[in-house]
Amino acid sequence: MAKFDSRIDALVVETRTSWDPSVGDLPPQDRQWVAHTIHQNPSIARNIEYIRTHSGFIRHITVTVEDIQQLYLAKS
Repeated sequence: MAKFDSRIDALVVETRTSWDPSVGDLPPQDRQWVAHTIHQNPSIARNIEYIRTHSGFIRHITVTVEDIQQLYLAKS
């Protein structure tokens, strides 16, 4: 598990999202909103990984319940 790195994040060309089992069954619309929003604010993510590619990096975030709580706190 890595931490947010603004230098590497500037080179992200693709994003991926996985879901921690603690998240449970979120409706597809909620998953879409959470994935989009957390990739707009990657510094909130607790489990972020950068995968090197030929043209940059893939940002892979595994969303946890804590991440979702942070998103809602930031929204209000």
